[in-house]
Amino acid sequence: MTETLSGRAIDAERFRQALAVHAAGVVVVTAQCEEVPVGLTATSFSSVSLAPPLVSFYVDQSSTTWPSLRQAGHFAVNVLASDQAELASRFARKGVDRFAAPTDWNPGPQGIPLLSGVSAQLICAPHSTVDIGDHILVVGLVTETNLGPGGRPLLYHQGRFGRFTPHA
Repeated sequence: MTETLSGRAIDAERFRQALAVHAAGVVVVTAQCEEVPVGLTATSFSSVSLAPPLVSFYVDQSSTTWPSLRQAGHFAVNVLASDQAELASRFARKGVDRFAAPTDWNPGPQGIPLLSGVSAQLICAPHSTVDIGDHILVVGLVTETNLGPGGRPLLYHQGRFGRFTPHA
């Protein structure tokens, strides 16, 4: 299964177009590294296992945040609510202070920055990482959770953030 079949892969643009029709939840992964908060937006978040409780996300190999995040002893996965599209955009931008106002956050366990108003937070200890293609698979062991007030999740679809509308 790990063998690449020569000439069988589609081009990157066609692949992006096909993936764009899949709606994905949006999270911001945060950590404290050498007393500096770091974070990034991810749309590749997924549950992995119930026993033990594992979650995962992918980080681009070229991420400027990953080297700091990788050093953290713990990290938080902040599951964004439907009204937090601007927050998702801010944590996806390069060259900005993602934790400056108007970002509302507080230090949590182990000093991890926890974002306010999110649907849920999963506090994780690093479990494993694997280089896969042009990304890094990051797996975390969930050690604590905080649930927000509920509401609807923020989604990413067709290159834009949006809200989930359930069927009646």
